[in-house]
Amino acid sequence: MITVFTGQGKGKTTSALGEAVLAYSQGKRVLMVQFLKGSTYSGELVGLNRLAIPIIQFGVGCRWAGMIRTGMKHCTGCGECFRENRNPEIALDLVKQAFDFLSTEVAADTYQVIILDEISHALNRGFIDINLLKELLQTGSSLDWILTGRGMPETIESVVDNWYDLNMLKHPFSQGVSSRRGIEY
Repeated sequence: MITVFTGQGKGKTTSALGEAVLAYSQGKRVLMVQFLKGSTYSGELVGLNRLAIPIIQFGVGCRWAGMIRTGMKHCTGCGECFRENRNPEIALDLVKQAFDFLSTEVAADTYQVIILDEISHALNRGFIDINLLKELLQTGSSLDWILTGRGMPETIESVVDNWYDLNMLKHPFSQGVSSRRGIEY
């Protein structure tokens, strides 16, 4: 099965994490690969680590991640990490490394669930060919795949079984409330 969590709202990665925990609770081996995210301070790093679910990041991280993780600093939303991860000079190699890693893991048949977090950014920016991804998704027929990210290309819909479009109707962020540790990150 292939599931997509996309949309302009929050909750895409969180939804994938919920699926990961359910699969893990049933004895399935789960892997999360994050595209164009690196050494962030997000809760999924801590949570999945506690469950011994590997989360592998292929991306440039925030220079303040360590201080933000400990609570000494709060994310200012400067966007430096996002800009670096969108730079083709950096991103093309990172996405290739991620894809090569995934191909090896699929061939090893170690996992039953693989999450491709933020894969839509790599697709939308042309850092990975959608046909290569489709081939990989159809390689492991016994695998459950979960793909996340804003603006998932609709051309992938033909191989997808479940498609969720998450859009914000109301959120404290739109009222000026900063992101909350343990809730948004």
